[in-house]
Formats: sequence, structure tokens, C-alpha cells
Amino acid sequence: SEPDSPLLKETLDEAASVGVDRVVQVGYSAEQSIWSVKCAEAFVGRVLAAVALHPNEAPVVDELEKDLQVIQELAKNPRVRAIGETGLDFFRTPPELQEKQKYSFRRHIKIAKENNKALVIHDRDAHRAVLDLLLEEGAPEKTIFHCFSGDLEMAKECVSNGYFLSFAGTVTFKNAPELRQAAEFTPIELMLVETDSPFLCPMPNRGALNTPAQIPHTLRVIADVRGISADYLAAAISENSERIFGSFK
Repeated sequence: SEPDSPLLKETLDEAASVGVDRVVQVGYSAEQSIWSVKCAEAFVGRVLAAVALHPNEAPVVDELEKDLQVIQELAKNPRVRAIGETGLDFFRTPPELQEKQKYSFRRHIKIAKENNKALVIHDRDAHRAVLDLLLEEGAPEKTIFHCFSGDLEMAKECVSNGYFLSFAGTVTFKNAPELRQAAEFTPIELMLVETDSPFLCPMPNRGALNTPAQIPHTLRVIADVRGISADYLAAAISENSERIFGSFK
């Protein structure tokens, strides 16, 4: 929908009604990243933008350099606070396209550092390759593993490098004890919570359309695992968000 559509405002209002009053709209293509920026401009104080070519998008676009140039220009917009989601996805990308995917990832890292933006990483079945490439290129000061999918050992490596780990609804799933171990271990100052909307709706609504209003379910599970109150964790996550992305105003 258009940024000024009633549906988008309803989604934001529904989220605000359960305490989620600010969101980062993440890009996955040149066209959709432009839309993300328009959303951030339309909802000042409530929405910020991240822009990028998704790892599955980058190897198959018609004009990769042209699309990367769009991302580079969008990165200069003051409502854009992160470059993402970028990274590596060896689950959906065949081996013959993975070098092109790595090239795109490197370019996004460079854009993030040149513009002093956070980096939002998509990592699927590519943990070692992502970590190695970050070390090779030099990670931006604020690097976030979106929808963290690693185990405790990977969490330890990420934390040792100062990376932020963002947990999605998957941490609530019964078959994900390793994610809960990672969530318990991760220092609270390096933690975020997200939707990965419209996918990965948390329990007890798994399988439903995921929206920012579902965030409290994920947050409460993490709080329970850590033995702290949900209110305390929510305040810490809010503080982390402002520290990473800056003011939403």
C-alpha cells in the first residue's frame, strides 16, 4: 500500500496500542527501499528506514550496479538509519550465484561505513561465510544480525565482536531451544527484538500474519528465559534502538 494509506496507519496504531510505538521499515529491493524511505518521511517519530538489496534479490536483478546506486543515494537521506537487509543466503541462492551475492554484501558494507549507518544482516545457512566476510571487510560500528538464527557458539562469537543480535518470533517456537540459549546469553545491551514481518509470527499465533503488534509475545518469552520482567526488557530494547538508529523524530 502507499505510505499514506489507512492500512499502514492502522498497522502502526495497532502496534502502538500494545506498546510498540516505533518501527524500522527494512528494504529488500531498490523499489521497495524507496517505499521504505517514503514511509519514514510520512510517519516522522514513528518510522525509520533501512535500505538494501536482499541477498536473494541482488544476484538476479537485471541491473545490479544501477540498483546499488539507488541504495547508495538513498543512504544519504536523513530518515535512513541503516543499510539492510543485506548479507548471504546459501539456502535459496545456488552456488553459481553466491559470488555475486558476496559482491553485493561487500558493496552494502562499504555504503554503510561511508554513510555512518548501521548494517542489518540477513544470514541463512551462511553463518561462517558471513562472519568471515565481516572480518575481511571490517564491520560497521553498529552491525545487527537480523532474525538471528545461530546457536550459542555463534552468539558468543558475535558478542565478542560487538555485534547486535535481533531475535524474531522463532525464539518462541518449541523446536528452537538453541535460540533461547542464545537469547539468554546475549548481553541485554546487544539485543533487539523484531518481527521479520509478514513471516515468523510468534507463539501462540504461529502461522498467522505477523505484524509489529505481535512483538510483545516474542519479548515476553525472552524475558522469561532471562528471568527478568518484560517491562525491564522492553525499556532496554527501546534504549538500544535509539542508540543504534538515533532519534525517531
